Amino acid sequence: MATKARFGQTPARTRQLTGVLKKIRLFATDVDGVLTDGGLYYSDSGEQTKKFNVWDGLGLVLLKKAGLVTAVITMDQTPLVNVRAAKLGVAEIHQGVQDKLTVLKELSVKHGIRFEEMAYVGDDVPDLSALQAVGFSAAPANAREPVRKKVRYVCKAKGGEGAVREVADLILAARGLSSMFTVGKSKPDKAVPL
Repeated sequence: MATKARFGQTPARTRQLTGVLKKIRLFATDVDGVLTDGGLYYSDSGEQTKKFNVWDGLGLVLLKKAGLVTAVITMDQTPLVNVRAAKLGVAEIHQGVQDKLTVLKELSVKHGIRFEEMAYVGDDVPDLSALQAVGFSAAPANAREPVRKKVRYVCKAKGGEGAVREVADLILAARGLSSMFTVGKSKPDKAVPL
């Protein structure tokens, strides 16, 4: 079982986590309860919507700019996820997934990335197999208890309130990069999509 900790808890723990985070080449996340608050919102006409946080969006954009493969893996299947992920430039969008570990295995082969070079953020029991397989696992502060007990890092932020950005900032910091290292630098005339 992975040890729960907050980044920087002790100097030895900081060095250990920094070493793990430096190796990360693929960042994958669940959607509902991680990129969103887990709520489902319905219009009067019955159309389902979700609320995404721009902090998390920028975290995904920055990880991509830092050279990481980004992925969303979700059991749900909705055009809204495709729209959001595509806007952020997420390379791998996998919906309707019952076995998230199988998708990670496929991504490992496709991109030549070992499991210890992957990070995954999840919040509920369907994420456990993926969380236990990767080099760095994390959960939002409000994740289900069985998940919080198994991950390496429990975020201070809740799902849909910056948890993905928190993990992205940890990965970028381990690489010696500020979370704002590329915003407005590469193409000042082009806004970063959020």
